[in-house]
Amino acid sequence: MNLPLAILLWRFGLSVLSFLALTRLRSRHSYYSRNCTVASTIEPKSIENLSLVQRLRRDKVVRVFKLNTGQNDHAIIFLDDYLNQVDRIAKRMEDKKQSDSDIFKWFKEHVLDSKLEPSIAHHDLCTLLSLGGKVKDAHITLLINAGLLTRQLIDPDTYWFAIPSIGKLWKALLQGRKEVLSLLKRKRHKEMFLSELEKKRLRYSPLDMRFHIRDLIGSAHLKLFHTTSGLLVRLSTD
Repeated sequence: MNLPLAILLWRFGLSVLSFLALTRLRSRHSYYSRNCTVASTIEPKSIENLSLVQRLRRDKVVRVFKLNTGQNDHAIIFLDDYLNQVDRIAKRMEDKKQSDSDIFKWFKEHVLDSKLEPSIAHHDLCTLLSLGGKVKDAHITLLINAGLLTRQLIDPDTYWFAIPSIGKLWKALLQGRKEVLSLLKRKRHKEMFLSELEKKRLRYSPLDMRFHIRDLIGSAHLKLFHTTSGLLVRLSTD
């Protein structure tokens, strides 16, 4: 399982322990939320890394989200960042005099606090929301429209928890992945020195080249090798 982190990891194999010490990255582009952390990927080869993520989720330090990419991609975001996003949505609804805005408070206090998995069944969602008040279909629609829930295609009675406004960010990530892989495929040996690759400018992604390299190494599309001349990045043949 590839787990994209909401904190940048400098290279494949870096312990997940290190991500807590790294600074959250803010995009320089205005169409991203100013408070939205940017995701990168690692592949947790060791049971220690995976166990740590599970423990942090259980301790309510981070939250794990399934991303709608058609692949086994997940995002990890600090829980306090996510709760702040929910609060901002609720305030925006209140400012617009939106009725039923109490649903965001119920969602935060009763659903997010007790349901730690990436998905939730419709019955469980309604049961937990009802701890705050009487639940209507319009409440569920409001949560979906706010970007906090998405319906599973294979099971319409189950929802994925979602990160609001992640669409443009994820589009940039996918475009950057494609561009970096295309660049390396044009090389004779499908490889470049890391220092050389990092200097390349991307045309279709506003994210930094170093970000995309870490992401592709973490998702096992690229491999990193130590040579006497420096670090070498090569397309994976696995």
